[in-house]
Amino acid sequence: MERQVAIIGAGISGLLACKYTLSKGFHPIVFEAKSSIGGVWTKTVETTKLQTPKPAYQFSDFPWPSTVEEDFPNQHQVLDYIQTYANHFDLLRHIKFNTKVLSIEYEGPSEEEMQSWSMWGGIGDPFGSKGKWKVIVEDAQSFSTEVHLVDFAILCIGRFSDVPNIPEFPPNQGPEVFHGKVKHSMDYAAMDDKSAADFVKGKQITVVGFQKYALDIAMECSLANGTEHSCTVLYKKEHWNLPDYLPWGVPLTYLYLNRFSELLVHKPGEGFLLSLLSTLLSPVRWAFSKFVESHIKNKLRLAKFGMVPKHSFHTEINSCLIPTVPEKFYDKVEEGSINLKKSKSFSFCKEGVLVNGEAQPLKTDLVILATGFQGDKKLKDIFVSPTFKDYIAGSLDATVPLYRECIHPRIPQLAIIGFSESVSNLYTSEMRCRWLAELLDSTFKLPSIKEMEKDVAKWDEYMKRYSGQYYRRSCIGALHIWYNDQLCKDMGWNPKRKKRFIAELFEPYGPLDYVSQ
Repeated sequence: MERQVAIIGAGISGLLACKYTLSKGFHPIVFEAKSSIGGVWTKTVETTKLQTPKPAYQFSDFPWPSTVEEDFPNQHQVLDYIQTYANHFDLLRHIKFNTKVLSIEYEGPSEEEMQSWSMWGGIGDPFGSKGKWKVIVEDAQSFSTEVHLVDFAILCIGRFSDVPNIPEFPPNQGPEVFHGKVKHSMDYAAMDDKSAADFVKGKQITVVGFQKYALDIAMECSLANGTEHSCTVLYKKEHWNLPDYLPWGVPLTYLYLNRFSELLVHKPGEGFLLSLLSTLLSPVRWAFSKFVESHIKNKLRLAKFGMVPKHSFHTEINSCLIPTVPEKFYDKVEEGSINLKKSKSFSFCKEGVLVNGEAQPLKTDLVILATGFQGDKKLKDIFVSPTFKDYIAGSLDATVPLYRECIHPRIPQLAIIGFSESVSNLYTSEMRCRWLAELLDSTFKLPSIKEMEKDVAKWDEYMKRYSGQYYRRSCIGALHIWYNDQLCKDMGWNPKRKKRFIAELFEPYGPLDYVSQ
C-alpha cells in the first residue's frame, strides 16, 4: 500500500521534500496556503536579490539557466528558476493550492505510551507506531475545511513568513498613540511594486531594523524621496553586512566554506585530536575574521559612519547574519537621504518615534517594522497537542531540539525541513530532504531517543559557543560540511566528495559536490 506523506508548504523545502519522497515511491500531498509556489520568493521588496552567490544556491540536479548571468539574481529570476524546477520534475500536480493547514494532530498510541519509548516511534521505524497524522485544512476561497489522514508529515513552513515579530510597548507608548501609519515589512513586501512606491512617496519614514529587509526598504525609500524626506533607519546593533563575497579579492568560500576552515572551530562530537587542532589553529580563525572585517570596513567606510561592529565577523557568519548591503547604500547615507540612528529601545508618540534617551521625538509619517518573524511560534502553534507544543518549543535557553535539524526525538512520524538556517538554505534543504527520503525508505535507522538528545545537546553547545546571543537561529553556516558528513554517513554515502586531498581540504563545498552517489 502506498504511504501518504503530507508536506506543509510549497516553498523550496516543500518542493524538494515532494521530489525526493516521490523518488522513493511515496505519495506526497503538498498543502500550500497561497496560489503559487516559491515561499518567501513569491513576494519580496522590489529591489531584493539573492543573498548567496548563485553557484551555492542551486539544485544539485538542475543548474541555473545560462541566460541568468548575474551572481546574485533578482527576485523574478529566482522565482522563475524555482517554477521551472517544479515543472521539470512534474511536482505541481501534487500540490493543493489555496489550502491553509489549520492544525495537525497525532492519532495513535497514547502520550503516556509514547513517553515510555526508548526509540523514535517506538521501534525506530518512521512508520513503526502505526499512527496517523490528522491534517485539518481550510480552503482559502470557500473557507470550507477538510481532514486528511496521512502516514507521515513534513513541516516546510519556514521561519521568515506569516507570523511577524512585533515589538511590545508599555501602555500609551505603542502604535495606538501615533497619528501616522505603522506597517510590518511583511505587509510592505506584499504590495505590488507600484503600490509600494506610491505608499512611501513624499513621506518621512522610519525603518526599524538592520537586516536585509530593513536595508532594502530603506534603499527604496531613499530612491523615492531623496534628501527632501530622508529615511531614518533605527537599529540596535551594528552588523558585518557584506558588500560582496570577495574580501580583498579572495572568495569568501575559501575562508569559510571548505574543510580547512572547519578545522579551526570546535565541532559537535569531535575527538581529542580534532579538538586539539582547532585550539592550536584558533589564531588562524581570528586572522580570517579580521581579514574579512578589514575589507568590509574599507569598502563600506564603516568607521566614517560609526558603524563598526564590536563583535567579530566569525560570530556573524556563525549566526547566519550576513546579508549583502544594497549597492550604494552608504552613498545614500553620505548624501543624507538615509540617516542611521542607534537605539536600544523606542516608543511611539503622537508626532512619531521617541528614541531612547532623547527628549525630542523623531517626526515621522510612516514606521516600517523590519523586525523579523516569530518562526518558533508558527512552528509550535501548528500542533494540537500541548505536549508536542512543549517538545517543539523546548527551553528558552536552548535551540529548537531537532536531531540532524530535522527530527524531534519524541514526536513520531514527523520531520521539519527548513527551520534551521545556513548560508545557502536551498543547498541545506536539499541535503536534508535526501536524508529524510532515505530514512523513510528504511536505508538506515535512527539511534535511541537518548542518543539523539545527547547529539542535539552537543549541537546546542556548539551554537551557543559560536553564535552568541543568536544561537536560537540554529545556524550551521560555518560548519556545513561537518553537518553534511553526518547525513552522508547515515545514508551510507562517502562524505569525502572531492577527488584529491588538496581539493578535499581547501576547495569550497557546494550543491554540485553532492550530485550523485
